[in-house]
Amino acid sequence: MAQREFYIDRLRSVMTILVILHHTAITYGAYGGWFWRELEPSRSPSSMVLKFFVTTNQAYFMGFFFLLAGYFTPASRDRKGYGKFILDRFIRLGIPILAFGLILGPLTAAIVNVAQGGGFWATFVSLWHDKEFISGPLWFAEALLSFSLGYVLVRRIGGPQPGAPETAKPSPVPSWLAWFIGALIVGASALAIRQVFPIGKSLFGYWAMYIFLFIVGIRAKPRNWLAQLKWKNAWPWVVTALVVWPTLFIGWKLGSGKVNFDTGFSWGAFLYAFWEPFVAWGLIAAWLLVFRRYQNKPSAFWEWLGRRAYAVYIIHPPVLVSIALLLHGWIAPALAKFGVVGLLACIATWLIADPLVRLPGVRSVV
Repeated sequence: MAQREFYIDRLRSVMTILVILHHTAITYGAYGGWFWRELEPSRSPSSMVLKFFVTTNQAYFMGFFFLLAGYFTPASRDRKGYGKFILDRFIRLGIPILAFGLILGPLTAAIVNVAQGGGFWATFVSLWHDKEFISGPLWFAEALLSFSLGYVLVRRIGGPQPGAPETAKPSPVPSWLAWFIGALIVGASALAIRQVFPIGKSLFGYWAMYIFLFIVGIRAKPRNWLAQLKWKNAWPWVVTALVVWPTLFIGWKLGSGKVNFDTGFSWGAFLYAFWEPFVAWGLIAAWLLVFRRYQNKPSAFWEWLGRRAYAVYIIHPPVLVSIALLLHGWIAPALAKFGVVGLLACIATWLIADPLVRLPGVRSVV
């Protein structure tokens, strides 16, 4: 019997914490879309620190989620069959999408509207009247649902093939050259996509990374790549990430106000598109190795966190926004508010998620 991979569940919990902190950073001066901002992005030292934080997160952490989701997809499909697998995906992903779009998203917008002097129920009425569906962070569930259905379609049409997940056998971790080619493919694809879907206006600009890592996850499980991953595989990419990481921020400094990093074919757009995978590979490998080494044993606390992580991901927007608004009048440096609000939001969302995952109907979804 295969040993349970405790560290993967713990990585998902840590990435969920980073999602909350990511949105907290946007609240206090970083780039990105969010329900409410206390401070707009600026050139202040605190804003620059928070911008570095969210940009680094964006390079890898959601892609990491897709890799981990892909890692468990083939076995889940094999265990459940096509019909039950698809039904499960619609329950586990579709219901939270609807719940957020129809209830939690409008609730979060209503909380902000009240803080700005507007009406609470008027927000719901306006959104429903305009048929505005707020996906919020549940864009991830929408994307994962589409990726899962795409996987089923490809596998159903193609059938078992040599090297497919159901017939694959353990094989060595892909070489540095393979990952280098993958980084070039992801960078070039991202650059092309961003000509139609610019960063800041559409999340599709990041989908090249997400699709690539989802496919890597699908291929990794039967080939036993995560168990075989060693520091000798990771060090070249960790070093690459350390060397490449500052180049984007140097580019920001040089091109500030003059170069578009979000779309087009400027040097800034090229830099950003290729910067992401060359940073992501090293960070993902390092997280995997550190957690596999030090966090792969049973732990009641980590089990408690992991069981509630998905619910936390879903419900954190109204909780985070409420806490930030409650502390709006607190006069403190932006980084101090980021730390306090982020910590309180993490604690509060897990405590709220605890009774939710115990409810019979909710438990089967999250």
